[in-house]
Amino acid sequence: QVQLVESGGGLVQAGESLRLACAASGSLFTLDALGWYRQGPGNPRELVATITTGGSTNYADSVKGRFTISRDNAKNTMYLQMNSLKPEDTAVYYCRARSLATMRITWGQGTQVTVSS
Repeated sequence: QVQLVESGGGLVQAGESLRLACAASGSLFTLDALGWYRQGPGNPRELVATITTGGSTNYADSVKGRFTISRDNAKNTMYLQMNSLKPEDTAVYYCRARSLATMRITWGQGTQVTVSS
């Protein structure tokens, strides 16, 4: 079963940037439904951004123009570049993927992002 490991979270001030990484244990070409999700305090988990095998992207309205999702197939890694961070972006960020072989969805363990005002 594929494993996903996030990194790059931390504490920043409003207006600053962070880049999250999600390293997969296998080739990204064996996965689909790649995406980043987040769960803030007291809130349900929500979609942040997705990216297809062909590189097409989709974003939540709340992050459009500030966040960029990307993938490096050679490194089996997906990224989330987050610019102009706001306090309301504070959440645990998770990456997600689905195995094309088993159709099973896998989540990473999450990485905390805290934005102070």
